[in-house]
Amino acid sequence: MFFLSRIEYKLPIPPRLLSRPLADAVKEELDRIFLDKIIPDLGLCVTVYDIRSIDGGFIPQGDGVVIYEVVFRLVMFRPFIKEVIVGKIESSNANSLKVTLGFFNDIYIPEHRLQNADGISVYGAYRNSDGIWVCNFEGVDGEYPIDLNEQIRFKVKSVKFPPIPVEQDQNGEPFAPMVIIGNIYGDGLGSLSWWGAQEEEEEEELLEK
Repeated sequence: MFFLSRIEYKLPIPPRLLSRPLADAVKEELDRIFLDKIIPDLGLCVTVYDIRSIDGGFIPQGDGVVIYEVVFRLVMFRPFIKEVIVGKIESSNANSLKVTLGFFNDIYIPEHRLQNADGISVYGAYRNSDGIWVCNFEGVDGEYPIDLNEQIRFKVKSVKFPPIPVEQDQNGEPFAPMVIIGNIYGDGLGSLSWWGAQEEEEEEELLEK
């Protein structure tokens, strides 16, 4: 989920930072440029891990900045395919569930990737009255809702870095430079409350025996 990425970058230090110790000025500019930003094909920058080297000190004519060649490492967030993650349901609509990790929100579980296991047929029913998905399993009594703000365990299907659109629909969703697609197929996946209830039932059956 998290990894280190080594970056080489020509970093302009603005005049307002030139009176600061060089390492402090470089760190402040790196934070401003990279922190909480998406780097295409790498992921979300969580923090600057360390600065490996600072070289140069070139002053371009008329700019008032000093450019340094900086080598540093960033802590990046980009889950690997098939990684299992626990998040929280932020919203839902007729097409998908939206999941948040707190620090990253563009995670979607499409309707066709809701719970589905070999030998068990399941279908989701979107309930307009309260806006949640409900899963019903063949051969299993009861309904299994996926409530808002509930914790959900999902498996990463893909991580996408969409190109920046030339034009964006003002009424549409804001552009997301990184999107994670997940599914809740399989044992242990889906709402954590499903499996908690199942474990309690199994413990009760064991005690009765």
